Amino acid sequence: MAKANVKDLLEAGVHFGHMTRKWNPNMAPYIFMEKNGIHIVDLHKTAVKLDEACSALEKITSAGKKVLFVATKKQAKEVVAKYAAELNMPYITERWPGGMLTNFVTIRKAVKKMNHIDKMKKDGTFETLSKKERLQVDRQRANLEKNLGSISDMVRLPSALFVVDIMKEHIAVTEAKKLGIPVFAIVDTNSDPRKVEYVIPGNDDASKSIDMILSVVSDSIKEGLSQRKADKEKSKEEGEKVSADADADFTSETPATAAE
Repeated sequence: MAKANVKDLLEAGVHFGHMTRKWNPNMAPYIFMEKNGIHIVDLHKTAVKLDEACSALEKITSAGKKVLFVATKKQAKEVVAKYAAELNMPYITERWPGGMLTNFVTIRKAVKKMNHIDKMKKDGTFETLSKKERLQVDRQRANLEKNLGSISDMVRLPSALFVVDIMKEHIAVTEAKKLGIPVFAIVDTNSDPRKVEYVIPGNDDASKSIDMILSVVSDSIKEGLSQRKADKEKSKEEGEKVSADADADFTSETPATAAE
């Protein structure tokens, strides 16, 4: 499993929290000190919590389950989209669609609508529409792509959420909690860590900090996916071996059966 390095976290500025007047008292266990009116996160605790989160994420992905990444703030969206796309995991980096989890059936209908439009364009149906209708369909498709394109392959609810800034993504966190979906999150000093199952204390406002944490998370998920692939190949090989052995047994028994 990928391990967090305190020195790397320090260089990425993960230790910088918010101004002391904006702090959430529940983050006290993760704060090392106050400097120039800003809280400094204890990176040794960050490293420990990051390792715990990575271990859990590796287990989830090694079981073939999906993790939904959520980050709509400007500093995080491009970083999150990059890592999630590399991992072939669903992600939301635009507006969180209300009911994304709690009303998943409706969201899936919207995704199917998007896929239906794509099918219309492929089979020529789209060209039979009037110019005005084509323009309306194109606008609808663009809007669906912007909000739901990154989850078009997500056919069932995710097994976990990874969130950057739980205050900004509070609706996503609330929906996950209602459904019992565990939330992994980068939690800054102005947030309430009690709202998520896997807290990663750190700076959720700087791209460099977010990138550093996600690089470690990504490595762990890759290990989980590799383990999943290895397990599937092993099962396939064992299945082929059992089949081959059965064929061999049948062949060796056939002459005796014929003699009888």
